[in-house]
Amino acid sequence: MDRLSIWQQNVNKSRVCQHDLMSNNILIRKGINFVALQEPALSGTGLTIASRDWTPVYPSDHGKNPLKTRSVLFIRADMITENWNQLDFPSSDVTVVQLTGQWGKITIFNIYNDGESDETVKLLTTFHRRNQAALEQAEVGEAHIIWLGDFNRHHPYWDNPEDSRLFTNEATEAAEKLIEAIADAGLDLALPTGIPTHEHSVTKRWSRLDQVFLSEHSIVLLTTCDTQPEARGINTDHLPILTELSLEVAVRVPGTVPNFREVNWEKFRSELKKQLNETPAPESIQNQRQLDKRCAELTEALQEVVRTEVPTTEITQKSKRWWTKELSQLRTRANKAGRTSYKLRNHPGHRAHGEHKEAKSKYQKALQSTKQQHWREWLEKAEDPDIWAANRFIAAPPADGGKAKIPKLKHKKEGVDALASTNKEKSAALAKIFFPAKPQEEPQTNNKLPKACKGVGKITKEQI
Repeated sequence: MDRLSIWQQNVNKSRVCQHDLMSNNILIRKGINFVALQEPALSGTGLTIASRDWTPVYPSDHGKNPLKTRSVLFIRADMITENWNQLDFPSSDVTVVQLTGQWGKITIFNIYNDGESDETVKLLTTFHRRNQAALEQAEVGEAHIIWLGDFNRHHPYWDNPEDSRLFTNEATEAAEKLIEAIADAGLDLALPTGIPTHEHSVTKRWSRLDQVFLSEHSIVLLTTCDTQPEARGINTDHLPILTELSLEVAVRVPGTVPNFREVNWEKFRSELKKQLNETPAPESIQNQRQLDKRCAELTEALQEVVRTEVPTTEITQKSKRWWTKELSQLRTRANKAGRTSYKLRNHPGHRAHGEHKEAKSKYQKALQSTKQQHWREWLEKAEDPDIWAANRFIAAPPADGGKAKIPKLKHKKEGVDALASTNKEKSAALAKIFFPAKPQEEPQTNNKLPKACKGVGKITKEQI
């Protein structure tokens, strides 16, 4: 991909809003690489909502108190996992990921800054000073830094300077601390001044709480940084922001997998019989070498039949199986009404706002009922093998639905503690553990195998 695309939004802990965003494939179609959510929806076990197209990355401190997490990053699953890694940050309100490429590296901070505290801003400043070399230096190319998220601060520098109600002494003092931290990190405002991102749920007035700050020397790479009013979604008062940088992102080419559900098993068995007939006639196996040879012949016969008789399925990004065409249409209508409502935000009495509210409500009800109805019908009509799939879903431990990345692995290498970081190192470590070296082959001897045991005969009730 010839650009790096980041989608950010505060979803107000709304499960419906996050389902709306993550369950259909609109983000994939737009070519989004990263989704940065603030105040994400979390289950009772501290897990968020994802899909197989995304790898969720929780804050480093998520395990300490999962239900207090207010920042989650989603990384597109087809991105080369070796090109990105998470950096430890001492807060469940900040998630940090570093992406590398031939152009250098970029460190992405997804931030939720509490409106009543400056603790996160202090932690960001401390982190930057302690890790300055890792953040600002690159072995190849340049190092870039981006801070984005919900900062909960008002200042004339980014808000409408005529809206004096926002600039109390306390609010301005808190914003000045954020500005000092930005300057200390060498960052500049990327989202143009004056663009509102938040609609107050009571007064319906607009202001700017969400920000994008980028390294000063990286501004020349910025191609897009703007709100997306038409994709606001439901049950949230924050607009999403799309940021695009002209940095190439390496992704995997979609592959294919064998689809055994569509196999004609009668034809498969017939072909397998032909392949086995072409192998050498069965004979008594006398040693390990002969056993290995026979196993290789059998494996090759099976693989050849699989290659010729088993259809393949291309792995593609898909929306949730319960997503329908009707939901897409309702979403389009709600987005169109939202775009019109945003354009008329300075006219609070206009009927467009009521139409937007009605369209969102209709879409939300359809979203919830469609998902519930789909799974109910699936369970009622479930037959083999769906019954086993249903049992697997029920018996499986809680999960967020996203793809997983194998973490760094601690292992022994020639008796010394080692850390496998790259995919190649992880593969070698796992292969060594699960597939130990084959024992040395014993020298061949002329010893004859013992005679087969005679049958024990019929077992009587008395013997039992």
